[in-house]
Amino acid sequence: MHSWRVRKISAIHKVDVIKLHQHIGRSNGHYSANRVIELLRSMFNKAKEWGWAGENPAEKITAFHEEKRERFLDAEELKAFFDALKQELNVVIRDYILLSLLTGARRRNVQSMRWDEIDWNQATWIIPTEKAKSKKPNRVVLSPVALTVLETRKLASTSEWVFPGRGKSGHLEEPKKAWRRIVKAANITDLRLHDLRRTLGSWQAATGASLPIIGKSLGHTSLEATQIYARLDLDPVRASGNKATDAMLLAGGVAGLLGGGK
Repeated sequence: MHSWRVRKISAIHKVDVIKLHQHIGRSNGHYSANRVIELLRSMFNKAKEWGWAGENPAEKITAFHEEKRERFLDAEELKAFFDALKQELNVVIRDYILLSLLTGARRRNVQSMRWDEIDWNQATWIIPTEKAKSKKPNRVVLSPVALTVLETRKLASTSEWVFPGRGKSGHLEEPKKAWRRIVKAANITDLRLHDLRRTLGSWQAATGASLPIIGKSLGHTSLEATQIYARLDLDPVRASGNKATDAMLLAGGVAGLLGGGK
């Protein structure tokens, strides 16, 4: 599909887009294929805004069905994940991934986080309208641990960006190699960067947060996006119940009662 690099937009037709969608679906999966079509559709719409008079060949392309991911880090995986983060020598990468987990924010928002977006007095991070998916400012509450990470970075910072990078943007871009290195060190499989966002929501659900609160925390634009947390089979809930039961039995002096009375 390399020929797309030199083609004029007027030479791209709907059948070409359909073929591209099918090709990427076979080689890279349905998720990637659907995202490419969304990007193409957006690009052609932007061209029309700039005065191009042609049709958008990416309109009304039937998307592949996507299974909703329910992947998040459970208690055992979290320990291994944090151990791997401690071993990470690249401090920018380490702090970026930690802040991604602690805030549950979208990865590109974290990558492009600026110091002037941090409200130290209110302990919040304000994602501006132009960056927010909801097209309105999103206020992210910063936990004490998240604030400590930011304060430490601020002391040594000489950049407008919280996570500076070497690219044209000036900030950190998606660190795929570093991510693979960390999950390999943690011996964790099938975990994406976006799953850190889902991990925060899952643990909020496990600790009793309501769906509206989780949705507000993650900046969801609809309750539908938050519904996944209502049906997760959460091991942390089970572990918490077991721990509480054991503590009650121990406090009541009946720990041996359920073991046959020995």
